[in-house]
Amino acid sequence: MRGFNILKAKEMFLNMLKWREDCSVDAIANEFKFEEYDAVKRCYPHGFHGVDKFGRPLYIERIGLVDLSKLMQVTSIDRYVKYHISEQEKTMSLRYPACSIAAKKHIASTTAILDVKGLGMNNFSKSAREMFIEIQKIDSNYYPETLNQLYIINAGTGFRALWKVLKAFMEARTLAKIQVLGTNYLNTLLEAVDPSNLPDFLGGTCNCPATGGCLLHDKGPWTDPEMVRASKAAFGKGQKSFNELTATIACESFAGCQEPSAKQVDSTSRRKRTLGMLLKDGQVDEQISEKIRQLEDCAAQTKEVSKGINPNSRNAA
Repeated sequence: MRGFNILKAKEMFLNMLKWREDCSVDAIANEFKFEEYDAVKRCYPHGFHGVDKFGRPLYIERIGLVDLSKLMQVTSIDRYVKYHISEQEKTMSLRYPACSIAAKKHIASTTAILDVKGLGMNNFSKSAREMFIEIQKIDSNYYPETLNQLYIINAGTGFRALWKVLKAFMEARTLAKIQVLGTNYLNTLLEAVDPSNLPDFLGGTCNCPATGGCLLHDKGPWTDPEMVRASKAAFGKGQKSFNELTATIACESFAGCQEPSAKQVDSTSRRKRTLGMLLKDGQVDEQISEKIRQLEDCAAQTKEVSKGINPNSRNAA
């Protein structure tokens, strides 16, 4: 929430809605076909593989093994960025709900491992920098707070020099979730991930031999038909549009209201309920009350913007 600054959080939310419209994110999620998927995986090993001990999706990249010249032959930065967006959308709509059902608790973030063995200033080309910066911008601005922890492993002197440059493009809140480790990383990883969910090339016990390797498997609750059925049943078969959903989330987060019954509850009642949740004794000072009023105003404006972007939501209101 951008340091709990209400106006900055509102601005970020509205920018996200505009980005989704300008970049046709819903179309990317539903229609984009990444035909070069297998070829990209061969020259850029990465993928989801199981869950951490809390039940969060585990994402792994072996960026030190990336063959950038081959990668740019089989895809483009623009297409790879669209692929990344489609994967983020899949994580939000499929992986997190399935993991929540499997873990029997709310899951809304990812644990990631980045193997940078062999990566340094000399082999981090201009194309790689452009792709990194674009993806980092997308993740930070439009999918905030979805990173639980990032473990950067096998960090040698070359990478540490590169890291000083890369950090400049990252939010302080994101940097606080990153651990840069050398070659003695295993004990740290095993604190967060069970060996059965950790590939053998990272010191775990999994090798996924039948699927061409761990990073081609996309192993996790989201590939279990029973978990997928259960998540659809729990979260509803008829998904709201993204803009309707985010407007509801904003309203609940900012104003403490419950959709759709919020239409029948006046702002005074809503404020009393929100303040009552904040302070048990019911004694609320003027500063807190003003914050709540600001949050409610932000929520109302956000919902109006959502209706403008998605005309159908106006009809449903």
